[in-house]
Amino acid sequence: MRADPAVQRQLLDLAEIDTELTRIDHRRRTLPELAEITEQEKNQRSARDAVVAAETALGDLNREATKQENEIEAVRSREERDRKLLKDTNIGAKQLTELEHELTSLQRRQSALEDDLLELMERREAVEIDLSKAKEALAKIEQTLADARRRSGETLTDLETSQVRKTDARAALVGKLPADLLKIYDEVRAQRGIGAALLRGRRCGACRLELDRSAITAIREAKPDEVVRCEECGAILVRTAESGL
Repeated sequence: MRADPAVQRQLLDLAEIDTELTRIDHRRRTLPELAEITEQEKNQRSARDAVVAAETALGDLNREATKQENEIEAVRSREERDRKLLKDTNIGAKQLTELEHELTSLQRRQSALEDDLLELMERREAVEIDLSKAKEALAKIEQTLADARRRSGETLTDLETSQVRKTDARAALVGKLPADLLKIYDEVRAQRGIGAALLRGRRCGACRLELDRSAITAIREAKPDEVVRCEECGAILVRTAESGL
């Protein structure tokens, strides 16, 4: 087929636009921020689990401490009641002995409960520290995640703007090209990735291979408006002064 050399040269502009659109699409799918977001979301879930675990442990310890405190208070009340009974001059010797034994038991019980409560308080303090650290770690992860999402959003917005601009430019350029020439270009591009390229220094700009002598001879002898193609990749070869013919 034939096409004006100037029209053929417009294929280079089209190929450049298509290359840029491909790059934009590739970059959108492979943004480093996307991998970072995925990783930080995983870290966020783990950090939240750590916070929940610490909060649950702290809640259990608080309930256990409250129970211990209530038991200690009950023992103290019982001890206070027994001491008041001891002051009663009307109680018998047997009851007095029983009260003294009970007071001794109550004192031992209170001492044991207070020791347990002290241990609980120490454990609660350690869990509170763990919870504080877990919340700090979660806050840092969420900040990192928010920053990655912000950067990703900004980059995607820029890519979208570039894509719209390039797509509009492509549409305007395609409207100027012959349908049959564009069909060949699109078919080759769909198969090989590049539909047209500059023939520079006897080398195809699409596959980067140097054409053999017979191919160069055939291209040299072709009319300026004849559409020639690379025998290796099928891309339309646009001839200029750089082609070395």
